[in-house]
Amino acid sequence: MKIIKNIVIVFAIILGSGFLIFATTYNRNSNIATTNFPKEIDFAGEKTPLQIYDVRERMDRELLINENLHSSTILIIKRANKFFPIIEPILAKYNVPDDFKYLAVIESSLITASVSKAGASGIWQFMKQTAVEKGMEVSETVDERYHLEKSTEAACKYLLTAKEKFGSWTLAAASYNGGMAGVSKQIEFQEVNNYYDLLLNEETSRYVFRILALKEIMKNPVLYGFNIQKEELYTNLPIRKIEVDSTISNLSTFAKAQGINYKILKYHNPWLRDKKLDNPTKKKYQIEIPIEGYN
Repeated sequence: MKIIKNIVIVFAIILGSGFLIFATTYNRNSNIATTNFPKEIDFAGEKTPLQIYDVRERMDRELLINENLHSSTILIIKRANKFFPIIEPILAKYNVPDDFKYLAVIESSLITASVSKAGASGIWQFMKQTAVEKGMEVSETVDERYHLEKSTEAACKYLLTAKEKFGSWTLAAASYNGGMAGVSKQIEFQEVNNYYDLLLNEETSRYVFRILALKEIMKNPVLYGFNIQKEELYTNLPIRKIEVDSTISNLSTFAKAQGINYKILKYHNPWLRDKKLDNPTKKKYQIEIPIEGYN
């Protein structure tokens, strides 16, 4: 791996009618690295045809970008240690390939409170209508798009439907970004049924390659310059769960009764979207209460 340790920067200062030109050397704490391009890679067991020129070039682009987005990629790796142990068994339960956890990575950078400009929310970035269609509650006081387990289950349901429709996990992943109708339209027009042969819009064309790039880097972090110690990774705190089936008029008072404060309650239950929990139908909710880590 080639490392650029120093960068020479040239400055020009206007002095009257002329220029004073000088150079300085910028020492980077985070080195700029060239890509350690993989010999082969696959998504969900479907081999990526790196022998095709544009496929190789597009893969190279996403690797270069993400291995040099130092702070962003470091934070993703740290968060993955917290969220992957929750996501992985749910994917396995639904027989969805484990590689789809990297789809969540590129959707939200594993930021629970992530909201797109279009209004897609949560780690899996569901729009409100799609969330409701997949069985999630979205109301003024509850938004299960921010509930990791329930949103992961909803993502699995979408992906299984897409896989059945397209016959390919790669196309199922692409449709998560471009929509089933949009991908279907292009397959019909272009008369090909392989993601790597399709000409799609810029975002969807990059989508699977971004997943592959993060998969490659996160599986081989040291190779790409991310030497993060185990103790630096984020972890889940021990919790207890309380089942409630009635309205909570004041979540701050409720939190204090559980031995925590309002901030901690909302941090561990981001699906609670208001200062109260309306529950006229007596629905059962599981509220997480951390038992360590705040004393």
